[in-house]
Amino acid sequence: MGQTAVMTSNPSRIVSFSTIVSAPAEEIFNLLADPRRHSEIDGSGSVQAAQINAPERLTLNARFGMKMRIAVPYKIENTVVEFEEGKTIAWRHMGGHIWRYILEPVEGGTKVTEQFDWNKARSPLLLQIINAPKNNGKSIQKTLENLVKRFA
Repeated sequence: MGQTAVMTSNPSRIVSFSTIVSAPAEEIFNLLADPRRHSEIDGSGSVQAAQINAPERLTLNARFGMKMRIAVPYKIENTVVEFEEGKTIAWRHMGGHIWRYILEPVEGGTKVTEQFDWNKARSPLLLQIINAPKNNGKSIQKTLENLVKRFA
């Protein structure tokens, strides 16, 4: 149940959007900590399903595979690199960039912040060439909209 420090060497390499979701942080976190449910809220359209060996509940250092599709089907292996129950969960895959969710209780529900942090990306130039920061920003906004609808 540990937590790793969020190291942000360059804030311009973090794409971040927030919204208010009308649900307790615990309920939202339970969805985020279950990789089998990620396709329910994915705004990119690329998350298809968790691989059969994915854990039911994520924890710090847990590894989980996802079936993905961007033009063609592929599989990706992720590792949970930040975890604080009910508050923060983040994972990274071989590309080095991190997908992070930060939950903060507020009046009327929970402020949910989703981030694409590419500070430690192995190929930052490639991410820029394929316009990943901008495209992921659009996907994050759609994911947050899906979260709002899911808990409406």
